[in-house]
Amino acid sequence: MPLFAWSVLTYSATLIVALSVGAPARVLLGALALAACLGLHAAQRRTHALVSAVAAAGVLTATATVAHDAQCTRALVAPGQHWHADFDADAAPGDMAHVLLQRSDCAARATVFVVAGGVRGGQGASVTGRATAGTRGLLVEGATIVPEPNSVSFLSARAATGRRIDQIFRDDAPMARALVIADMSGIPIEQRDRYATAGLVHMLSVSGLHVGIVALALELLASILRLPVTPARVATLALLGVYVAAIGAPPPAVRAAVMLSAVLVCRLLQRPTSPWAILALGAVAPLWDPRTALDLGWQLSVAGTAALIAGGALATRVIPSTWGGWRRTLATGATVSIVATIVTAPLVAWAFGRVSLLGPITNLLADPVMALLQPLLFVALAIPVQAVDGMAADAAHALLSAFDGIARLAASVPYAAPHVLPTVAAALASGVSAIAVIVACLARHPARAVIVCAVGVTILVVEPLVPRVGGRAELHMIDVGQGDALALRTSKGNWIVVDAGRSWEGGDAGRSTVAPYLSRLGGTVSLFVLSHPHADHVGGAASLFALLHPLRFLDPGYVGTTPPYRAALASARALGIPWQRVHPGATLVVDDITLTALAPDSAWASHLTDANLASSVLVASVSGHRILFTGDAEAEEEEWLLEHSPDALRADVLKVAHHGSSTSTTRAFLDAVHPRIALVSVGAHNTYGHPDAGVLRDLAADGVATLRTDRLGTVVLRFDATGVEVTAHGEHWFMPNQVIR
Repeated sequence: MPLFAWSVLTYSATLIVALSVGAPARVLLGALALAACLGLHAAQRRTHALVSAVAAAGVLTATATVAHDAQCTRALVAPGQHWHADFDADAAPGDMAHVLLQRSDCAARATVFVVAGGVRGGQGASVTGRATAGTRGLLVEGATIVPEPNSVSFLSARAATGRRIDQIFRDDAPMARALVIADMSGIPIEQRDRYATAGLVHMLSVSGLHVGIVALALELLASILRLPVTPARVATLALLGVYVAAIGAPPPAVRAAVMLSAVLVCRLLQRPTSPWAILALGAVAPLWDPRTALDLGWQLSVAGTAALIAGGALATRVIPSTWGGWRRTLATGATVSIVATIVTAPLVAWAFGRVSLLGPITNLLADPVMALLQPLLFVALAIPVQAVDGMAADAAHALLSAFDGIARLAASVPYAAPHVLPTVAAALASGVSAIAVIVACLARHPARAVIVCAVGVTILVVEPLVPRVGGRAELHMIDVGQGDALALRTSKGNWIVVDAGRSWEGGDAGRSTVAPYLSRLGGTVSLFVLSHPHADHVGGAASLFALLHPLRFLDPGYVGTTPPYRAALASARALGIPWQRVHPGATLVVDDITLTALAPDSAWASHLTDANLASSVLVASVSGHRILFTGDAEAEEEEWLLEHSPDALRADVLKVAHHGSSTSTTRAFLDAVHPRIALVSVGAHNTYGHPDAGVLRDLAADGVATLRTDRLGTVVLRFDATGVEVTAHGEHWFMPNQVIR
């Protein structure tokens, strides 16, 4: 590998580590790199000393970047300010947006909860609100956004391209958006999980593969049209630049375009090229923006390209020279695919919590589909002719169905993707293993690299089996569509589950979603709480009981006649799960979580004809925070609570009743609870009109951060003494105690 490549890749790897750890670890890392540099220089190993010096420079750059970001954050959170931000998606009151807030020469990532104003995707806007600094950027509550006229950026082109994709591809637009403009926001979380399980999730975001296919298609088109070589390559360069700009210039696409441009220029100049030097040239983005090194897409793109080079070298060495034709092509493809899957597995495990064992096979099957699909999507956008649009959309639908079919088939295989916990130790072990794999592929004597890789993989596999000690309590609002399923996890890894989602003919959310979700994270279900016996809450309970065997079943005691409720009672009886009725004032303690029941009262519930009005209402106390669970309680039950226990209703987190229906969450009840975070479990495009616009307006007017499963998929809150960390739709942000009251 050329020294230039070693230097760039070492610099980037050091940045990733140094930006991800605290100040003491950065000091230690810098000291080790500097000591290695001095020692190697004294030993006359100048090349290794230079690489160590580059690592030390990466630590210094990371330190300066962290210091600059901290200074900018302090400046940005000063009261009475307004900021500029470019929005990549539409934003309206009640929405949450992740943007880059800018003011003067300072900028910082921020999570913005909008209460007034609106903006279209691709526009710039002025933002005002209450800003708070957190460990993962800024949090802006009570934000008012005002569009700025004539604001133009890469996001404007990306938003315009996205609207054209929606117009052309209709139902297939979410997948087309992901494959063309790297916008995965419209893909349901379960579909993303399916692709992660199948080892195909890297194909859902524009990367070197997609840009390379477009470039190859352009060269083939020029060849078919018998265009002169030099003008055709120049045109290809220009069109690649236009394409990358039109999709918003995401780092992976920029890296791939730079690499391909370097290759084309070298061909035009008839100069030899080193694949490692080309990779390094495409990976230099962190030199001018160190934060690029933390972009998952950029990391996957660089790691994948390095794996392709190493896999190609391994295939050349191990495949018999007597093999030719389809045998050699298939063997080479399989070798490269296996190496690419292994090398990118640590990043996929860190981001998605699993490692796909079927990745090499699924990639071999999906690559030809993608090779046809990507140029087709490009043609549909590049040629604004209605007949071309229609034909391209129809052909793309068939290919997208085939692509999704491969993912579904692979995801249905038992144990196809073992789950791993994304801890720092696992990340370091897996990263070292990935580097060792690349070295082993290139080395003539790979024994040492293979041993290092084996040790790292062993740590990665064994670590999830070690019991959790000293973790943080968590609340998981699991996306089950139009229904409820929430799970509290104690710091010791045990679960309190509230509702189990809906049921349908031939299946239920307990079996398909809730039980698999809990089982892959591990831990015992210490308590199952049913809010009320409607099918969208109790539908998955019987399956959950059979699969996870909760230690106790807490029921509001309202007599229900629905088949799912009867099945839940029968399952609990057959499995010997103790049943207990909810008693207002009763308290249960599970590890570090205290659960207090507020309703329903038996005297109150005795005359009711609607099970919603007899919903279990409970308050959970954890790490100094209060969480209010309300089931489908409606206005009448809220009034009863206001009469009998108004002081007990105050909570930091409110599970909004009845999926945000207009029949719940009255003004008086919301004033009593006074939450800072509202959770709405609701199905996308449901026929009930949930959540109600008036409820969302009331929440927004109070500055409540509203998180919805139809927009964000599964939402996870992690609690500690300093605040709440929120994870939703692949994003993380922190709400410190000064805004969690």
